[in-house]
Amino acid sequence: MTTFALIGAGPGLGLAAARRFGSAGHHVALLARNADHLDTLTGELDADGILARGYTADVLDPASLTAALRATAEELGPIEVLQFSPVPRADFMKPVLDTTSADLDDPLAFSLKGPVTCVHAVLPGMRELGRGTLLFVNGGSAVRPNPNVAGTSIAFAAESAYAAMLHDALTPENIHAAQLIVPGAIRPDAKHSSPAKLAERLYAMHTERGDFRHYAEPMPA
Repeated sequence: MTTFALIGAGPGLGLAAARRFGSAGHHVALLARNADHLDTLTGELDADGILARGYTADVLDPASLTAALRATAEELGPIEVLQFSPVPRADFMKPVLDTTSADLDDPLAFSLKGPVTCVHAVLPGMRELGRGTLLFVNGGSAVRPNPNVAGTSIAFAAESAYAAMLHDALTPENIHAAQLIVPGAIRPDAKHSSPAKLAERLYAMHTERGDFRHYAEPMPA
């Protein structure tokens, strides 16, 4: 049995993705900062008959990420699928002319160094399995910079570049890296971007593979 590990577990998309991968037979590891929050989410998954455990980790703390992912593999089984989809902090989203170099430290640590840390933690296990999937979820500013949210736009662009390079470098090893762009708000009533529909899309990206970048819905004009 292999494991689906989610970085940035929450009650919306995160829980829906955990349910989708868990229902397919994967064990589920949820990583987030708040232990009480994790207990609630794992309780919901346990009620659905999905084996799930929570691990406290902070995306801005590389040591905690690495330790949590190593514990996941030891306790639940090898990580076959990693989803990186934590929600950026509000203070990452200053207008471009108000954004200083210091303002970029945390956004880049969050959206670039965080994924790099996670990939290095899970890649040896995926290579041992002979397969794996790395899923990255970003907003529309990853492909169309928004001057009103400069820190996130810059950091998402860096994350996109890293993930695209992973796609090219790891494809020969049967490890698939893919990105899902969600241009609009994630809402239960959204036609294309409800948590359930996005979770189904992410699962298809894992099973069907194909191109690197996918869009939940067209980018607005």
